[in-house]
Amino acid sequence: MKRFDEILHHGYSQSFEVTRVLFQEKTEHQDLIIFETPKFGRVLALDNIVQVTTTDEFIYHEMMTHVPIFGKGNVSDVLIIGGGDGGILREVLRHQSVQKATLVEIDSSVVDLCQMHLPEISNGAFDNRRTHLIIDDGVKFVAETDQRFDVIIVDSTDPLGPGEVLFTENFYAGCHRCLKDGGVLVTQNGVPFFQGHEVTDTFARMGKTFSDNGFYTAVVPSYIGGFMALGWGCDDVSVKNVSLSILHDRFAKANIATRYYTPEMHKAAFALPPFITDFMPYPV
Repeated sequence: MKRFDEILHHGYSQSFEVTRVLFQEKTEHQDLIIFETPKFGRVLALDNIVQVTTTDEFIYHEMMTHVPIFGKGNVSDVLIIGGGDGGILREVLRHQSVQKATLVEIDSSVVDLCQMHLPEISNGAFDNRRTHLIIDDGVKFVAETDQRFDVIIVDSTDPLGPGEVLFTENFYAGCHRCLKDGGVLVTQNGVPFFQGHEVTDTFARMGKTFSDNGFYTAVVPSYIGGFMALGWGCDDVSVKNVSLSILHDRFAKANIATRYYTPEMHKAAFALPPFITDFMPYPV
């Protein structure tokens, strides 16, 4: 293989030069490939869709993790749905307030192969005593667990194949059920420039469960198309509207070195351009 072509968006594709294929197989749930590139380092793709690269993963993982945790404050229990590469888990465990990080991944092959071929992403997070790894269906887990969480982070694939059920009303309701009072749900929600329907669908579905729902953004080069939308659901509007001074205080006390997230980026991420808000079915 000399090139890998991702054809996620109708009428448009992106191509990666491949210097070496490290692993390729069809798992129980999806087609999985890990390969090396000159520009993006090592890349994981599932069902021909890029999931993570070692070069730009920090942007996505920092914004998915630190925005809800610093926004909520004093977070002790975090649930991660998906995220088998371990990047979200790594960032969650950098918060010393977190006593338990539960990661529910449907495909054990993703966890095993990423630790083997992309170990810098998890950086030992799966061996941390605070980590609880569960190989199970995330929809089933949130519907049945008796645990309660301050923050739930859904690091899913796009709504295709095994990831499709993580974009449903039932799933959002299950997440709401196992959140503590004032808890936060954040989700991966695609690139609005190409996937505006995902913004529309998620906003409507999550709005049936959460009194404060919407999106914030990050720009991840390998997720082509500009802004990436990250879904937000909470019943306490003050969590999203936390002041910059409080964010600075929490960030300083956490003493976490970041490459993308800052309190200023946190606040700015919630300022959405009209082309994104136009996809929302009612005013925000």
